[in-house]
Amino acid sequence: MLPNSELEQILRGVDEVLVKEGLVKKLAENRMLRIKAGFDPTAPDLHLGHTVLINKLKQFQDLGHRVLFLIGDFTGMIGDPTGKSATRKPLSREEVFSQC
Repeated sequence: MLPNSELEQILRGVDEVLVKEGLVKKLAENRMLRIKAGFDPTAPDLHLGHTVLINKLKQFQDLGHRVLFLIGDFTGMIGDPTGKSATRKPLSREEVFSQC
């Protein structure tokens, strides 16, 4: 797939790309990217909102990139870095393990 059409597919449905120039440069190098997404192991479930990210991960995978779906203690320790959710406060490692 040509880099421009690959970029178009990646950007489809995306609201913001933080470092677009870096993405364009990496795609132009024709190298496989590693895409990582972390999910909170203390959450009771995955919900419909997660499908947006999961579908985008699948797009990267279909384009030949490597996707890493992370569920781990560090993800739970971060909490909600956006500050939007008071229910996802940062946790200690012991708190994460006690909730899993």
